[in-house]
Order: sequence, then C-alpha cells, then structure tokens
Amino acid sequence: MSIGTNGTPTIAADRAPVDPAALQAFMERYAADQAATAHAATVVIGDQLGLYRALADGGPQTADELAAATGCQPRLVREWLNAQVASAYCEHAEGRYWLTPEQAACLADPTSPTYVASGSLVISSNHKDTERVREAFLGDGSIGWHEHHTHLFEGTRRFFEPVYRANLVANWVPALDGVADKLDAGARVADVGCGHGAPLILLAQAYPESTFAGYDYHAGSIDAARANAAEAGVSDRVTFEVAGADDFGGHDFDLVCVFNALHEWGDPIRAARHIRRALAPDGTWMFTEPLTDDDLVPSVRARTFYSVSTFVCTPSALSQEGGESLGAQAGEDELRRVVEAAGFTRFRRASETPSFMVLEARP
Repeated sequence: MSIGTNGTPTIAADRAPVDPAALQAFMERYAADQAATAHAATVVIGDQLGLYRALADGGPQTADELAAATGCQPRLVREWLNAQVASAYCEHAEGRYWLTPEQAACLADPTSPTYVASGSLVISSNHKDTERVREAFLGDGSIGWHEHHTHLFEGTRRFFEPVYRANLVANWVPALDGVADKLDAGARVADVGCGHGAPLILLAQAYPESTFAGYDYHAGSIDAARANAAEAGVSDRVTFEVAGADDFGGHDFDLVCVFNALHEWGDPIRAARHIRRALAPDGTWMFTEPLTDDDLVPSVRARTFYSVSTFVCTPSALSQEGGESLGAQAGEDELRRVVEAAGFTRFRRASETPSFMVLEARP
C-alpha cells in the first residue's frame, strides 16, 4: 500500500492475488463478528429491562406474556426474543420462549459465578466512546478513566463482582501465604483502585475481625462504593477515600489488593513502591491481571482484552504522568519487572482463573 497524490491510500499493483477460499473464510468470520456486535446491544436491553430475568422466572411464555410481565412494548419484545433465538441465547417452540438453566445462569442470575450479561455494558461504553477514542489516536492518546461513559463503571462492577464472589474468599485468599489466618485474627486491608468496592465488601463480610480501606481517584466510584458498603451493612469496618495509587494514605497494611488496575497506571513502578511502603514488614500485595497467551495469536480472550485495552486501559495510562502504558495484556514477565523494580523480593502466581492471574508479592 502507498499514498497517492491526493493523500489517499492506493493498492500496490504487485499485491498478491486473493485466495477465494481464504477470502470466503474471512468474510464468514467478519459476518459472525458483525452479528455478535449487533446482538450485544440487545443484551444490554435485555439486562436493563429485566427481560432475561422475567424469561427465566416465568418459564416458557409467549412474547405477549413476557411483554406484560416486564411492562414492555409487545412487538419489540417479540423482535428481541427472535434475536435471542437466532443467537442461541434462548429457546423457542410453538410460539413460546424460555431459557435453559445454563442460559439463565449466564444471562438472568446476577448471583451466579457465570453471570456475564452485564459485560455487554462495558462493550456498550466502547461504542459510545468511539469519537473520544478517535481523538485520542490523533492526539496524545490519553483518556482518563473518569472521562468514559457511565456504562463502563457500572458494567465493570457488575461483570467482575460474580468473579470475585466465586473466587476471592474461597480460592484466592487461601492461596496466599498465611493471609487467611491474619484476616481471621484481624488484619488491616487496603484495596487500591477499588472502583465501586465489590471485592473489599466481600472480604469484610467474610472476615468480621478485620478492617478495610478502599482508595480510588474517581470520586464517583468512591460515592458508589460508600453506598454499596452501607447497603451491605459493613460501613463500620470499611472506609473509602478519594486517592491515587501513588499517594493514598495508611500504613502497616497486612494485605494490599489491586484488582485489574495496575496495567492502567501511568507509573506502575512508582505505585508499586508506594504500596510496598504501605505494607507491614510481613505484609502481602495481592493483585490480579488478565491472563496472556505465550505468543500473539488469535484467541477470544486476547481479542477481548486487547480491544478493551485499546479503548480504556492504555489511554488511561497515557493520561497519567509516568510514561508507561502496560496494557491489559502485559504478561507475567513484564509484571515481574515492575514488582522487582519496586523493591519486592518475592513474586509468584498464587492462583488463576480461565481469564485472570492472581499474583502475590512480598517485601
């Protein structure tokens, strides 16, 4: 490809000929992706209007019955239902629609560890922010977390909370060296980049002898976290403050947590040093980061994380001082570099899920 006299790209005459079979395969791949992208918007609607929940609760029902149960327009509900059937997101026979137990666990039950419907809000925020991201590409690349559409904040909390609920207390804390015993006896815990506070609230509910402090630079998230803690009845032991990763207060923490946030910081080494100083001498830093493949190859996980990182994680890091932008697929070796540069002497992968690594660092 070259640039013509009018400034537009031109195709080189010696470009390799198109393989018809490969072309057809790519067109089919693109068509499937286009369909999935279009369908994602119907998931947002189904989640927000309670259509999936009513479909799961009511059993096999007609479009009119689902419309009546949810107070929605019947004709649009029928079209929405047909879109779900076409995507294998619900079942249909003889004019009635229903969810299988597996579909309900993923689309209708927020308490299920496999509940993923709210992830569509994160994707929705990407599309709503396209113009802003285009401007970042043509500028300095920076977009602060707080500058994104509110779907990102709500979607992040609701998408990750089932993961934390299923794994944090049952699997991740027990995998850390001696941390569960400290929490049982009464420990001081911090969550840096706490967002809406879901993991810290879960820890507070599981370990009533311990105290917890959450920090996030985004004031709106701190307001939401305080409200969530009050609703959960743990405000007496959980506090939330507006503060950044490299200037939050507090010291002698037995455990500092960072959930999927390190790669969004402009100076991760400086932040890691601050975390090290905030730890007790025998304290533990636990942080989670997305899993990566050994090589840059096509994969569903990598597609998701690289795409979200293009819109959210990397611009967030570029909006801050420091000059680093790890991205959501930094990988364990790059994370080890950050940890060791910050002065930690022990580092290991303590646990993992199909999508995330749980990493442990000690002074």
